[in-house]
Amino acid sequence: MARMQASRNELSGRQKAAMLLITLGPEKSAQIFKHLKEDEIEQLTLEIANIRTVTPEEKEMVLEEFYQICLAQEYIAEGGIEYAREILEKALGTQKALEVINKLTVSLQVRPFEFIRKTDPSQLLNFIHTEHPQTIALILAYLKPQQAATVLSALPQDKQADVAKRIATMDRTSPEIIKEVERVLEKKLSSLVTEDFTAAGGIQSIVDILNNVDRGTEKHIMETLEIEDMELAEEIRKRMFVFEDILTLDNRSIQRFLREVDSSQLAIALKGATEDVKNAIFSNMSKRMAEIIKEDIEFMGPVRLRDVEEAQQKIVNIIRRLEDSGEIVISRGGGDEIIV
Repeated sequence: MARMQASRNELSGRQKAAMLLITLGPEKSAQIFKHLKEDEIEQLTLEIANIRTVTPEEKEMVLEEFYQICLAQEYIAEGGIEYAREILEKALGTQKALEVINKLTVSLQVRPFEFIRKTDPSQLLNFIHTEHPQTIALILAYLKPQQAATVLSALPQDKQADVAKRIATMDRTSPEIIKEVERVLEKKLSSLVTEDFTAAGGIQSIVDILNNVDRGTEKHIMETLEIEDMELAEEIRKRMFVFEDILTLDNRSIQRFLREVDSSQLAIALKGATEDVKNAIFSNMSKRMAEIIKEDIEFMGPVRLRDVEEAQQKIVNIIRRLEDSGEIVISRGGGDEIIV
């Protein structure tokens, strides 16, 4: 395939990302890939494969654009979008500053309700607890999970499950609705509005929140959801504690659940595990048993991803059962990590 010739404006975001990875080299690119989703890795790999060479001019252009976006993100984190715009205008000029800010906004790295993210959860609770559950759900869906968990835990119990369900079943929200909610809140806090339709909420959103609330709040919400929507409750429960979260368990808890796990299932589960998870498990069993499991993994050959995931889920189910019976402790928000 002939080398791609394109001006700055003609290059897609994916092509620029591929050029950046080529410029950074294999080692740094490999580190970046660790933080990407599988489909993103596939798309970028295909782009990289289609690029034969990158000229010095293209390298300089891509690196400069990447550097400007990184600077903008840092400025936003320091003082908000207006502060970032002001600094960038002085450094790059008005037009260039707007281009950089718009790229961040369009890619949703600047999200609605960003102004609330720096608000103390107890203060936030004071002016949203009387709102309609759907409004509360919309706001919490855009917050950091730990912050949203604090607010959710402090809501009246009759609202907790309702709000949790609304977050889990939330899909896309129009900019008009977001603007209206922000307008209501702007009397107490300044607002940040985005023009794009934005996706927030969903199953993973409420899972992240519930993983940060105290065990009592989680139990109440899940028990209520099981009555109202068993299918939704089951989907949430499956994601509440994933296999990689074994790293958050203490040694005693790891040793306890390992006593319940069949060695053949453990070998299959570890076939697709990270090195950190493997090390955490191997360090909590005898050297002899660890060697046996390692040999099983080495000699079992290729294993279907579906089989690995099923084996990992069985182990997760054991961990959840042991937590329910009080035999192990999963660290979570709300003070559950305190052991007396």
